[in-house]
Amino acid sequence: MPELAAQLINLHKHYDLGPDIPPVQALRGVSLDIPAGGFLAIMGTSGSGKSTLLNLLGALDRPTRGQYLLRGRDVSQMDDDELSSVRNTEVGFIFQSFNLIAQYTVLENIEVPLHYRPGAPSISADDRRRCLDLASLVGLGDRLDHRPFQLSGGQQQRVAIARAMVNDPAIIMADEPTGNLDSATSEEILQILEQLNREGRTIILVTHEPEIARRAKQQVYMRDGLIAGEGIFPG
Repeated sequence: MPELAAQLINLHKHYDLGPDIPPVQALRGVSLDIPAGGFLAIMGTSGSGKSTLLNLLGALDRPTRGQYLLRGRDVSQMDDDELSSVRNTEVGFIFQSFNLIAQYTVLENIEVPLHYRPGAPSISADDRRRCLDLASLVGLGDRLDHRPFQLSGGQQQRVAIARAMVNDPAIIMADEPTGNLDSATSEEILQILEQLNREGRTIILVTHEPEIARRAKQQVYMRDGLIAGEGIFPG
């Protein structure tokens, strides 16, 4: 059996809205295996549960019941400190809205996750070299002192990819990473993600665009909090 980056076993997530109001059942029993080094696309309409699923996969939330194993560790049983450590060291996040800090430069934005490491050690010379290397990797080695407002949308997403990589995570979570970009820039971002996957990173991508989902090795389609369809394709 191949090594798994993540395994979901009968995962449920309910949101309580208050007394006398039925809870929202965002996930209603999801089971899924994600191979290490895989590339998974999660599709579905608004309200299907795909963003809730990504939040659970990224240790941003806990399931109501069921089990989530991340590289063999049971995330559903972790306390807040353990979840924070997982988010900082094992998972990198890329968002549709980039989520850059407006007053920070490109280099400073890439460095942000380093400040949240256990014990919050100062940034070393090796850390700085890694950030510089990542900026060059995403084509921004000549934009280190620029701030987000001085960058195009595609350049901002490149900063976000470099920031997601700075702690050398095994898994990259991307929530509609091309949603705010034109088609040519979207293709550039997808090529970077595909290159990271070829280098051994596990990529988990939420998208509503079938042509993007087809680039993945594995696809799941969410409907009403359940996996309504699944396909696995040769890598």
